[in-house]
Amino acid sequence: MMRDLHFPWLELSILVPALAAVVLYKIRDQRFAQQVAFWASGLTVCLTIGEWIDFGTLGTFSAQDHGSLVRRLFGRDFFVVDELSAPLLPMTAILFSLTILATMRSKAGRFSFWLVMASEAIILATLSCSFATVLILLLLLSTLPPWIEMRKRGSDTRVFAIYMSAHIAMLIVGIVLMRMWGQIPIISNTAAFLLVLSSLIRAGVFPAHSWISDLFEKTTFGTALLFVAPMTGAYVVMRLVLPVVPVWALHAVAVLALVTAVYAAGMSLVQFDARRFFAYLFLSHSSLVLAGLEIATPIGMTGALCIWLGTGLSLGGFALALRSVEARIGRISLAQYHGLFDHMPYLGSLFLLAGLASIGFPGSLAFVGMELLVEGTVEVYPIVGMMIVLAAVLNGISVLRAYFRIFTGTRHVATISLSARPAERFVVIIIILLVLGAGVWPGAAVKSRYHAADILLKNRQATGIDHGSETIEPDGQSALDELLNIHEDEPAGH
Repeated sequence: MMRDLHFPWLELSILVPALAAVVLYKIRDQRFAQQVAFWASGLTVCLTIGEWIDFGTLGTFSAQDHGSLVRRLFGRDFFVVDELSAPLLPMTAILFSLTILATMRSKAGRFSFWLVMASEAIILATLSCSFATVLILLLLLSTLPPWIEMRKRGSDTRVFAIYMSAHIAMLIVGIVLMRMWGQIPIISNTAAFLLVLSSLIRAGVFPAHSWISDLFEKTTFGTALLFVAPMTGAYVVMRLVLPVVPVWALHAVAVLALVTAVYAAGMSLVQFDARRFFAYLFLSHSSLVLAGLEIATPIGMTGALCIWLGTGLSLGGFALALRSVEARIGRISLAQYHGLFDHMPYLGSLFLLAGLASIGFPGSLAFVGMELLVEGTVEVYPIVGMMIVLAAVLNGISVLRAYFRIFTGTRHVATISLSARPAERFVVIIIILLVLGAGVWPGAAVKSRYHAADILLKNRQATGIDHGSETIEPDGQSALDELLNIHEDEPAGH
């Protein structure tokens, strides 16, 4: 029996940004619009954190809103929180709020706040939805804000529209085939193939990855970041693909995701445009998450879920630092040195710290996640473990290369002040506290991620889709306990 939260946190966290989007659509004063958007997003952060705390007190795997309006209208709950989505909701809300806060007034006219709030409402609804039909509708709606912005800027939308249309179409056909004729082997395999292709497109896995770099080229940096940062492609895999597709499909996703992780890491090393560099860096990290989720062992999946949280925050901070620099000097070329550290030490420090945290530097949650991911795969799939390490090494080199090119190497002469504004300094402090706090005390987060992975895999086994194959190693819990004991006995990074 699913338990109720003590307050309708989920519906309110979706309703607040949705109402703010309606109000902001009529506001033409961009400075006032930014203030409204920030306070609405701040309230949403409080609601999602309240949901996470309330959910943690229930001691259950999933819960629904108390006095749900949706339940009264439709007779069932479309929005449910569980151990998978509980921390993803505040992480997403925090990224939206900090992005709005860090937007410079000179750039506010190009950043549509009503579209940002609409996007936040849709993505939060997506991450708390477990009903397939509604989830597909939300995935379709989530593609509209970036597409609308491209149209308003006069950019070509064909690449983005073709990929997203194919993603939604394959998802619909795959779900229909699986539900209506899933008992027939050939149709079941066809449906699984379509679901896998759909999830690979949304996650940007090679060769269906070109829409991500196109998105960063043709929209504002903030819009592109907020569309990809929650990793809705991984969420689609966990909700719609993992429970129903056979083992061969999971293995195919894992292999392609690993190839993409290494390929994207290598591509980030040779980029001269900072936006394209970040697009490939993000793609490499999200592919590592996807690969870990498809390995289907508790330790490996736990590592992937930890990386999902850790890199979501750290890459968000990394992108915000890069966006703030770009707002001051224009599009950044990595073909030359800019020497900006003396002018913006706060942003330079955030850039370096967040970049290192994203690749699993000691003291970050991603460090624990990478250790668990490698631990969960290397004994069973040694080559997979080597590819994960290779991708991490290449990403580390590319982050340091970008830092040296942007912040060191020469002395930059500026006629106006380029230092960080108070709002940006606040963003720096918040990101650093979140990244280091989660890494120094990772025990609770790792245990929560392990429990989520364990239940999800057991639910998959209960469907009989693996035909009795064992995916959970007997010593998984003991291995996790050993790793947790290491990190609880001594501070992270030692």
